[in-house]
Amino acid sequence: MAAKEPGYVYILTNPSFREDWVKIGKSSRPVDVRSKELDNTAVPLPFEIFATLKTVKFDIVEKKIHKAIDRLTDLRIRQNREFFNIKPELALEIFKDEAMILDDGEITLYENNLPIVPSPEKPEVPKTTKTLPHRPRFKFSMVNIPIGSELIFVPANLKVKVASDDQVEYEGRIYKLSPFVGTFMPAEKRNTSGAYQGAKFFTYKGEILDSLRTRIEAAKSTDSE
Repeated sequence: MAAKEPGYVYILTNPSFREDWVKIGKSSRPVDVRSKELDNTAVPLPFEIFATLKTVKFDIVEKKIHKAIDRLTDLRIRQNREFFNIKPELALEIFKDEAMILDDGEITLYENNLPIVPSPEKPEVPKTTKTLPHRPRFKFSMVNIPIGSELIFVPANLKVKVASDDQVEYEGRIYKLSPFVGTFMPAEKRNTSGAYQGAKFFTYKGEILDSLRTRIEAAKSTDSE
């Protein structure tokens, strides 16, 4: 049986939409072909490709990303459509989370509907990459925080509870750390990209999670020397 060909999950923006509206869908063909198909009289201006995630599991991954965004809050503009009220930068963070657990996940960023490629003068800063994290994604087990523990979301002084190894519970809803930050960050403290490293904004027993992780990793490194 022939191996399944890879496809794409994509983030599309549109100049005629609000800046925090995106279309997140899938295509078995190159996304520039799909975006042109969507250019019709129902939309005043053509769609623009923001980013793609290439994988043979694109069918499953698209559904997982839709569910991840739906869990944040009621962000879907219409329940039967692929349009979401979310900044493209935050959607990209969710794409990156999914790419981390895929064997073949490859994220590409776009500008003017063209892939952003590494500059020959600056090969050390590629913007089109196979998504291989330099540091594994944060999990509570890394820092010995048990499920049920209380954390503080510092920017808004909100108390949340650890619900699983990489999720927290707040007011009956389950969130991953980075999407939680993007949702509940006070307006006056938001950055321009809308993307956040979740572990830098929560404390456990008064210590920032990222600092706690760094301290534990440093201790393990010293013990192994």
